[in-house]
Amino acid sequence: MAELIIHSKRIKENIKALSEFFEEKDIEWSLVTKVFSGDKTFLKKILTKDVIEKINSVGDSRLTSLKNLREVNPNLRTIYIKPPANIYVDEVVEYADISLNSSLSTIKKLNASAKKKGKVHQIIIMIELGELREGVQRDNIISFYEQVFNLSNIEVIGLGSNLGCMYGVEPTYDKLLQLSLYKELISIKFNKELKYISGGSSITLPLLDNKILPKGINHFRIGEAAFFGVSPLENKTFKNLHTNTFEFNANIIELKEKKLVPDGIINDANIGHTVEYNEKDITETSYKAILDFGLLDVDKSDIISTDTDLSFVGVTSDMMVIDVGNNKNLEGKTKYKVGDKINFKLSYMGVARLLNSKFIDKIYM
Repeated sequence: MAELIIHSKRIKENIKALSEFFEEKDIEWSLVTKVFSGDKTFLKKILTKDVIEKINSVGDSRLTSLKNLREVNPNLRTIYIKPPANIYVDEVVEYADISLNSSLSTIKKLNASAKKKGKVHQIIIMIELGELREGVQRDNIISFYEQVFNLSNIEVIGLGSNLGCMYGVEPTYDKLLQLSLYKELISIKFNKELKYISGGSSITLPLLDNKILPKGINHFRIGEAAFFGVSPLENKTFKNLHTNTFEFNANIIELKEKKLVPDGIINDANIGHTVEYNEKDITETSYKAILDFGLLDVDKSDIISTDTDLSFVGVTSDMMVIDVGNNKNLEGKTKYKVGDKINFKLSYMGVARLLNSKFIDKIYM
């Protein structure tokens, strides 16, 4: 079975380094663990006491993941990082201390659920700053806040926004300054101080590091930098964080010399993906290796072979085919054989999909 290698120690060192970085900047942060989809083994191995002691909260976008967080560590402070669906407000109140919200009707239902449970549920109101994802329209934020801040079992602890995730709108100084200004407007009009302006994410880290982040931004929600060591704005390593935190090994289950061009009538009934071929190469051959994973496990665009001499041929639901050329190394000896492993580097989505596949072994180092 193909295997995902998870370098736990490197990930833990990344999280600790980020905690120290934020502490120096007097900023609180939430660790977003959604890439792991609530995997209990991960939660136990990574979220140890020494790792989470300086983290404000641990967040996820799946309720089952938050439930698993609570089962592993009942005292963990949790944050639900997307607006809840109305039908799940009871679960949100049960498993999340904080949730991000943009719907008035949902917040009222959260209030009713929290009142029934004898709890006060904290919320961060999300504001739409151009990414066209979740968020209250900027013109409506004052009236929106006015309708929720007096709810008996809801505590509004901050304002937030999400940039860079869908359209890739950059979190510029001017964009994030708007969050600070809305906080000031609310403070003046309602004589009520909001604790957090949650405008930071992995993509915003360079602004903070280069001291061009508006002073009011005091809460970050971080996933990618903690687990992959990069800021996705330029996909560069942030500080000295580890980037070699995950790797993927697949087994060669067949290796034979075959034609470059398929033989037969080609129709549209195939379920796989293939590269284009040149009919001029009809007599040419090369060595093809079949690997033990497929589209059900991960998308080919989310993996890159560490052997740059290999090329993609095709993939089906449960197998991938690669071209290994003449299968000879520089010394002229056989390079690969059946049973050998092919190593891949992974994108964020590659890791997320492999972690969700029940057909892939997960090995913690």
